[in-house]
Formats: sequence, structure tokens, C-alpha cells
Amino acid sequence: MPIPILQGTLDLMILRTLASMGPQHAYGIASRLQQVSEDTLNLNQGTIYPALVRIEQHGWTRGSWGKTESNREAKYYSITKAGLKALEAETERWRQMAGVVEKLLME
Repeated sequence: MPIPILQGTLDLMILRTLASMGPQHAYGIASRLQQVSEDTLNLNQGTIYPALVRIEQHGWTRGSWGKTESNREAKYYSITKAGLKALEAETERWRQMAGVVEKLLME
């Protein structure tokens, strides 16, 4: 059963995907997230494209046009140095928040 994406986590997941896999196009990112989540995340274009635009505007990614495996034009996103710093900061923030939630659930 698909689960909704918590606000603020999609940017983190995209940055982590790009850091680990290298440059990817939107469909590649969405496919990877769906695979890693064992199909509990189902990302459509209306979900992923605004996040890609947002993180590119922050300077965390850089887009360039290239050909896909099926010879189609697609925008490939790669993580920047600023994106790596944001990934580190967001990862720490997420771990702190998850720790707080876990403590509350154990009460």
C-alpha cells in the first residue's frame, strides 16, 4: 500500500539518490525511490518535478540535457557541492527528528 511522502523528505531522498547514483533524469530518480521503498512510494511527475525545480533553484543540483537509454532527450540532474552540504545537514536534521518521534512513540 503506498504511503504519503512526509513534507520535506522528498528533497532529502532525491539528493541522497543523486549522491549515491550519480547524474539521473527524473524518471530514473523516481524509479530508484520506488525500488528502494519496495513500491511503498509511488512518485508521479506532479510530485517529483516541483521538487527537482526547487532543489535546482537552491543550487543543490545542476541540470543538463542528455539522451536516455532509449535515445530520448531528458534533463539529467547532478548534485553540487552545495547539494552535498545540504544533504549532510538534512540527513542530520532527519535523524534528530526521527529520534524524537521514536522516543514519543515508545512512551
